Amino acid sequence: MIEPPETVRTSQTRVACDGATDIPGGAALGHPRVWLEIDPEIGHVDCGYCDRRFILIGGPADGPQAGEGRDIGDGAGA
Repeated sequence: MIEPPETVRTSQTRVACDGATDIPGGAALGHPRVWLEIDPEIGHVDCGYCDRRFILIGGPADGPQAGEGRDIGDGAGA
């Protein structure tokens, strides 16, 4: 079984991901640092390199019903 991508809750709408923040060995095992912007109406953003999901605390993707909302990949907002 494949492990689901890591989820990070944050209070910031602009986040950086290098894929190795919590990995022993650091950046040598990660990917180039990318800056991602969380749309407050969607409440989350996924890293295109490692699929780590950043969820805006208190946003629509945060909480028990988070999985029930539409994802931008499903055409939400289009």
